[in-house]
Amino acid sequence: MKIGFLTVPLNGLDILEIIQWAAESGFEAIEVAVWPVENERDFSATTVNVDEIRGSDIEEIRETLTKYGILISSLAYYDNNLDANLEKRKKINDHLIKVIDLAHNLGVELVGTFIGRDITKTVEENIFEFERVFKPIIAYAESRNVKLMIENCPMIGWQKEETIGNIFYSPELWREILRITPDSFGINLDPSHLYWLGIDIFDTIREFSPRIFHAHAKDVEIDERNLYEQGILGHFGTNGHGKSWWTYRLPGFGLIDWQQFIRELQKVGYDYVLSIEHEDPVWSGSLDKSKKGLILGLRNLQSAL
Repeated sequence: MKIGFLTVPLNGLDILEIIQWAAESGFEAIEVAVWPVENERDFSATTVNVDEIRGSDIEEIRETLTKYGILISSLAYYDNNLDANLEKRKKINDHLIKVIDLAHNLGVELVGTFIGRDITKTVEENIFEFERVFKPIIAYAESRNVKLMIENCPMIGWQKEETIGNIFYSPELWREILRITPDSFGINLDPSHLYWLGIDIFDTIREFSPRIFHAHAKDVEIDERNLYEQGILGHFGTNGHGKSWWTYRLPGFGLIDWQQFIRELQKVGYDYVLSIEHEDPVWSGSLDKSKKGLILGLRNLQSAL
């Protein structure tokens, strides 16, 4: 199993610099952030600009990857593909198509995104909307030898305060959505979301193993006093990330058993990439701190392998 990281915390660095730094720091893979330069997401970055990249740039990236022995595990563009504003939705969907094209041109098999949600509709209505919107996108990805995968973040408060913003966060919903999609559509499994939601991480690995294409390595810390004060519903703010009784941490700084997580993935035949998704507030705030945090996460995962 290879250890990599999502490039968001190194926003501002050129991809060639990131590849070299990753190799020199002991990583074997990177998950490349490809949001538009102008976007409304937090925790986003434009490591590669799909609107400006040329054939010669792609060739240089591929040569640099080979030189340093680094794999691109996935391209990452997590946005609301079901946005209630149809003009915004089209813009997001069109960008996703460009990301799929870039993945094809780079020889990258996976593209990660969110389903999102039309906030004016129920979860059940959004499943019908998902099928309508995603069916042609999935078919296009297949024609480009690319697989789409969805991260299981509930994105509470993303479109409306204290409301689910991404309808792909629980086994019940995974089951229904995977039932109506081909085998080329899967999961980017992030255990941190499962943990604070109270969903058994290891049962999900066993049940959904054929559709687990990629795995995020992100830990979670629970503030028991705040949990007591607020209860599990808490108050989540408006940006989709916990601000109260739970906090995302780098691997090894939270409550997830990484040895068991890795062991359970291996049992079902997963032997691809653990990609550190760095949203740890303790190791954020500067490029230097982000790099140090990524290296700490790498060491903790290496000790669990």
